[in-house]
Amino acid sequence: MLEALHNRANYQIAKQMMDVTHERHKALASNIANFENPGYKRIEVARAFQAELHKAVAAKDIERIKELRPTLEVDPRNLPERADGNNVSLESELLEMNQNSLRHDFAQQMVSSSIKRLNMAIKGQNM
Repeated sequence: MLEALHNRANYQIAKQMMDVTHERHKALASNIANFENPGYKRIEVARAFQAELHKAVAAKDIERIKELRPTLEVDPRNLPERADGNNVSLESELLEMNQNSLRHDFAQQMVSSSIKRLNMAIKGQNM
């Protein structure tokens, strides 16, 4: 029965969203921590990973979704640099962190909901 839950597209997508938001949070925390470090370049979840995830979700390829692992890279966008070579905007990072927290909360609720429904089915009662 647990196998059925783990192979559901919605569950795997939500779980992957949680993994992505966790990695993005690490990137954002690093960017904020290095805000005053001369020459530091902003990092972000790899665009190649995001593209692969979008393709796998569109194709509903559960196995591909399961095997994908988010990675971090220097942000490839040509962001404006300060005189010291750093391209981190503290305001933007804080805004992104808030948005990322909301995405994580949403994914967490989706995963929790799936587990609660499975628990209800096993026990035959509402929680």
